[in-house]
Amino acid sequence: MNKTFKDTIRLLNDVEMPQHGFGVFKITEPSEMETAVLKALEVGYRSFDTAQAYQNEAMLGELLHNCDIARKDLFITTKIGNSNQGYDQTLFTFEESLADLQLSQLDLLLVHWPSQKHLFETWRAIERLYEEKMVRAIGVSNFQIHHLEQLKTKANVLPMVNQIELHPYLTQEPLRQYLRENRIAVEAWSPLAKGRILADSVLEEIAGRHQKTVAQIILRWHLQQNIIIIPKSITPARIAENVGIYEFELSAEDMAAISRLNQERRTGSDPDQVYPTI
Repeated sequence: MNKTFKDTIRLLNDVEMPQHGFGVFKITEPSEMETAVLKALEVGYRSFDTAQAYQNEAMLGELLHNCDIARKDLFITTKIGNSNQGYDQTLFTFEESLADLQLSQLDLLLVHWPSQKHLFETWRAIERLYEEKMVRAIGVSNFQIHHLEQLKTKANVLPMVNQIELHPYLTQEPLRQYLRENRIAVEAWSPLAKGRILADSVLEEIAGRHQKTVAQIILRWHLQQNIIIIPKSITPARIAENVGIYEFELSAEDMAAISRLNQERRTGSDPDQVYPTI
């Protein structure tokens, strides 16, 4: 395993989080989960991202519990589902998640989406879990600047991570600037835009010059901006391919050309549309 695959991001509370993790979104077939996770472990992944909403915490937990990697070398993230927000429900369902993942302590717990109704109650429960050392780090997902500013008014502990949709067609620069200023780590979900940008001609030209795939170019673009990535695949060859991004570097011109592809195009939901519905 290339040593640089072990690159980490130091969170606000000094916890070291791997910069390159493996996402298991929508993997619910046991055989697919086993193939994907075992291949990910084989090629060097040690960070795994799931969520209550993915309904696969137990499958992931079983595989990681039985693998030959020491617990201290793994970094596991889950997220509180939209229907599980609120103080009591957050605490109750966290215990279920912890049991499903076969853990005594979680590495990172996120609020999956901002909620107009439960914003402060959910965060208060997560702060309690952090204070009780049930989780090593806490954060949010899909929060916009105004959600974070609202949370600040009552939070005792600020989020350490914001996991957001982020890729060359949705660069989120104003939000990322805010996160940098507030020392909140940026984590990209859908870093490859669910494959919808793999035929982009600009990316294809850059990939050709570097003799890399378009996916490798995009992931490298993320890494060089200190963005945490969690690409997902169930194909062993692609899982292996996604880690081959450390023996080359994109030039400043390459980076700028990729960033200019921004179209404010989402592949997922707009947080401001989800916010009032939870």
